[in-house]
Amino acid sequence: MSKSKPLVDADGEVRTLTAADMPHFRPAKDVLPKTLMAKLNMRGPQKSPTKERITIRLSPEVVQRFRDTGDGWQTRVDMALKDWLKLHQPANV
Repeated sequence: MSKSKPLVDADGEVRTLTAADMPHFRPAKDVLPKTLMAKLNMRGPQKSPTKERITIRLSPEVVQRFRDTGDGWQTRVDMALKDWLKLHQPANV
């Protein structure tokens, strides 16, 4: 059996990959350290029910207050709207 060619040359240049190279690759989650995977923010499958992507216009001060809370601010906007719906009935126009 022939030995496969190195992926990089002496200068560090990556050679063109072929279909024969593909079976040798493994998923990133299997080979990268867990700390790096956390930084890459790899997500799993979307949990059910999935959220719907929309466009909404909000005042700049509202958006900034939520953004200032850091990562996950859009989820917090969603939670705030859900809380509002518990106490209010949306207008039927």
